[in-house]
Amino acid sequence: MAKNYLAPNEILDYTTDAGVAKVNRTVLAIFLMAVMAGVYIALGALASSTAAHAIHDKGVAKLVTGAVFPIGLMFVVLNGADLFTGNCLIVLSTLEKRTRVIDFFKNLVIVLAGNFVGAVSIAFLQANTGLFRMSDGGFAAYALKTAITKSNLPFTEALCLAIICNIFVCAGIWMIYSAKDVTGKILAGFFSIFAFAISGAEHIVANMYYVPVGLFIKMNPELVEMSGVAADKLDTLTWGNFFVNNAIPVTIGNLIGGVFIGVMYYVIYKKCTKPAQ
Repeated sequence: MAKNYLAPNEILDYTTDAGVAKVNRTVLAIFLMAVMAGVYIALGALASSTAAHAIHDKGVAKLVTGAVFPIGLMFVVLNGADLFTGNCLIVLSTLEKRTRVIDFFKNLVIVLAGNFVGAVSIAFLQANTGLFRMSDGGFAAYALKTAITKSNLPFTEALCLAIICNIFVCAGIWMIYSAKDVTGKILAGFFSIFAFAISGAEHIVANMYYVPVGLFIKMNPELVEMSGVAADKLDTLTWGNFFVNNAIPVTIGNLIGGVFIGVMYYVIYKKCTKPAQ
């Protein structure tokens, strides 16, 4: 009877083929798939923030976040979409010389742009609803504090948290690729992203929702007043701080974490493993 999963060395070949397919599409197709991934990850962040915002015990709040957030990756994997963190595994097809280095980075740039458009669009839509009035402004306070924290991370801390993040995510995607059935893919994705979500690691596409939603709330005086967040803290929440203190180091760190997973398995199975006789 045929097995319903791929062995690790088979996952490598599958991921390599997937990388070639991802690169060999039109720019518009790549961009639109990336927009969808940004939308999906933002929806996961929106749902998990809504579920956790009023929980005062930080440990329990993280558990609730971890239980809900994985829906975003399930949308990406099962519906089909291009996520910057997952597309870092295209490095495998580059190492196999089936795609060029320039194609690898071109794909990541287009995907990052599309992810940003999708995630910020959801943040904008949510900020123009009454959702942040929930819990007498408690939801607005939660979102603002999250955005302020992320916008003020030291560079090295953001970088290291981002590397950890994409080790979690790409290891999870590796497991998802191993499964041949929907149930297996869901279980593999759920537990890996659950672990990432409660770890406190930094994911650039999720942050494209978390920080902009705080910036949009900041523009609404009523929500700011309801939140009770101090003015001096709000002053540190700017687009400039987001890009310099978060987006740049987190993007670099996510790239390093994803490439680490890809390169390690490439070396193990292509350079250190003798072919079966």
